[in-house]
Amino acid sequence: MHEHNYWLTTAEFPKPETRPLPSRVDVAVIGAGFTGLSAARTLAKRGAKVAVFESETIGWGASSRNGGMVLTGMKLGVNKLISMYGRELTRRMYAASLETIDCVGQIIREEAIDCDFSRCGHLEVACKQKHFDGYSRQAEVIAREFSHELRVVQKNELSAEIGSNIYYGGMVDEVSAGLNPAQYVAGVGRAAIKAGTEIFEHTRVESLQHGSHQGESGWKVCTSRGELWARDVLVATSGYTGKATPSLQKKIIPIGSFIITTEILPEKLAHELSPRNRMIYDSKNYLYYYRLTPDRRMLFGGRAAFFPENDQTIRRSAEILRRGMIGVYPQLRETKIDYVWGGTLDFAFDIMPHAGQIDGIYYALGYAGHGVAMATWQGKKMAELIAGEKPDNPFVGIRFPGAPLGLYSGKPWFLPFAGAWYKFLDLVS
Repeated sequence: MHEHNYWLTTAEFPKPETRPLPSRVDVAVIGAGFTGLSAARTLAKRGAKVAVFESETIGWGASSRNGGMVLTGMKLGVNKLISMYGRELTRRMYAASLETIDCVGQIIREEAIDCDFSRCGHLEVACKQKHFDGYSRQAEVIAREFSHELRVVQKNELSAEIGSNIYYGGMVDEVSAGLNPAQYVAGVGRAAIKAGTEIFEHTRVESLQHGSHQGESGWKVCTSRGELWARDVLVATSGYTGKATPSLQKKIIPIGSFIITTEILPEKLAHELSPRNRMIYDSKNYLYYYRLTPDRRMLFGGRAAFFPENDQTIRRSAEILRRGMIGVYPQLRETKIDYVWGGTLDFAFDIMPHAGQIDGIYYALGYAGHGVAMATWQGKKMAELIAGEKPDNPFVGIRFPGAPLGLYSGKPWFLPFAGAWYKFLDLVS
C-alpha cells in the first residue's frame, strides 16, 4: 500500500517558469487551488496583471486530494438553510449550487481539459430509517422551492444503484458529476498561465500590509521570496489558511479527510458495486463517501481522523476506512488497497461557504467538502467582483461567525471533542 495520492499518478502538472517577482500587480492571489486558479484565469482574461502565490505547488492541497465529486447542494439541509437565511436567499444559494456544476463543465469545454468529467449524478444513501423518511420531505421542499427534481429510491429498488444491502434507501440527483481532480486542477492551472497569469510555486505569503503606492491604495505583499505591491488581494487558501491572514484563520477550522483506493477491479465486480457509476455518500455526520475511479478502482473516503494529515493519521485512517469499505461492500474483503492519503478541508463554524471582504482583503473559502464545484465558481465570481462587475453571489455578506467567546486562534484543539460529538449524534439521530 502506497502512502501517496493516487490521483497524482494520473496527472501531469504545469511547471511555471522560474522568474523574479514583479514589482507590482493588479491582483495577488494566495493559493493555487480551485479557487485561486479559477479567479486568476478569469481576471487574466479580463486583462488584469495577476500573480498567484503557492507555498507548495499547483493543486498541492485539497484540490488534488479529494474524491473528485462535483456535487449540487450544500453541507446543510434546505430546511436548516431556510431557517437561517429565509426562503429568498436560500433559493439564490441553491440556484448557485446548481450553477457551480455548469461552471466546471464550461471551463472544461473551453480549455479542453481531459479530466474524465461525467454528469453521472450523485446518490445519498440512508444509514437509518429515520434518515430515509426525511428524503421525501427534502425532495418535496427542493422541488417546490427551487424547481429542482430529486428522485427518492426505495430500499427494494436500491440494488439498481448500489451493490450493498445495508442501507434503508437513497436519493439521487442527476445533475452532479465526477471528474479526476488532479487532472482538472492541472488543466485550470495551464489555462490561467495561458491567459497571462504568473504563478510562483514554493512562495509563501508571510504578511500583508495595507498602504498606498504612487497615490494608489493597495497592499504590500511580503513573501518568502521578496516583496511586491498589489492593488487587490484574494485569499484562496481554504483549509491551509494561515498566519498571513489571522482574521480569516480564526474563522476556519482545518479538518482532515482521508481516502483509500483499491487495486483495479474486474469489470463485472465494479458494475455490481456501482451499476450507474454514481458519486455516493451516506447520511451520517461522520460520513463515508465513495465512487469508482475511471480505471475501476473503488475510492473510499471519510473523516477517519478529524486532525489534518500526517504519517500517523494516514496510517490509522487506512485501516479505519478499509473496515468501513468492507462494511458497505463485503465483496471487497479480499481486495488489495493500493493507495492511502489525506488532505485538509476548510469548515466554517456555521458549515457554510463564505466570500467577500474582510479588513479590505477579498476571500472565498469554507467549502466543507463541496469544494470542487463551489470553489471553482467562487473563484470566478470573486474575480468578477474584483474586476468591478456586480455578480450575483448570495454567499457574499452573510454572517461569518467565529468561535464562541473567541476561544480559537487557528489551532483546532477541540477536534477530538467535535469528532466524538458527531459520532454521538450519529448514534442517536
